Amino acid sequence: MSIIIQPVNATLGATVTNVDLSRLDDDDWSAVKDAFLEYGVLIFPGQHLTADAQLEFAKRFGDIEVLVEGMTTIPISNKDEHGEVFGGDSHRMQLLKGNEGWHTDSSYMPLSAKASVLSAHVLPSTGGETEWADMRAAYDALDESTKKQLDGLNAHHSFFYSQAKIGHQVEVGAGYGFFDGEPPLYPLVKVHPETGRRALYIGRHIKSIPGMGDDAAQTLVAELTAFACQPPRTLLHSWQAGDVIVWDNRCLLHRARPYDTHQERVMMHTRIKGDPRTETALNA
Repeated sequence: MSIIIQPVNATLGATVTNVDLSRLDDDDWSAVKDAFLEYGVLIFPGQHLTADAQLEFAKRFGDIEVLVEGMTTIPISNKDEHGEVFGGDSHRMQLLKGNEGWHTDSSYMPLSAKASVLSAHVLPSTGGETEWADMRAAYDALDESTKKQLDGLNAHHSFFYSQAKIGHQVEVGAGYGFFDGEPPLYPLVKVHPETGRRALYIGRHIKSIPGMGDDAAQTLVAELTAFACQPPRTLLHSWQAGDVIVWDNRCLLHRARPYDTHQERVMMHTRIKGDPRTETALNA
């Protein structure tokens, strides 16, 4: 029996079954790639991939972005290597807290991300979902005057700024994304390099919009986000251990949902680099 791709009841997303991601043949990979471009986010239940197998699957989409030196697939966990829960005001937990805001991966870097792969290993009893929003459908739904307003506008994206908004002050060089220099500049409307569809390129990391006052810029981004991130343009996934999900950072936003941080949650994340020809910041 061939691979089964079942769209969800939204403008984005599909569940993919009857496939083993650790042993993808050429036909199944072709179907996965086509579905990825069409639906933006693909859910693969019950895969239970090892870190190595997840890395090999991620490599199908392109070169890997190294988030932690020496690591290509990294744990996203609220417990340290000794099994102790991180404190709520710790650097680690503040980074996880930041992920609860709508964002796209690596927009704060000179080369933004193409895609991300996330897998579930240990889960809390409730909460801890992940939610995605379709920026293609959001752009399509804008009125013509707003589309005209956004035409030609660019925005600076900063991880310093987005973490500071939640009270997390980080020094230069303190970690991935916290580098010294002018924040990367990206268009507010991105043309997808493979499908040609236009999509809003927004999220919590936007610090400023050249030619616009800071208050006006933040108001515009907040209004766009509120408009974009609502049904039928959103998909909320309640994880089961073994699930693997891949999504397209070039046309979606995503966010983590809260959970009881006294309960263990362990996910594994692999990020795929963007194409330098199409995902390089305008000021890089």
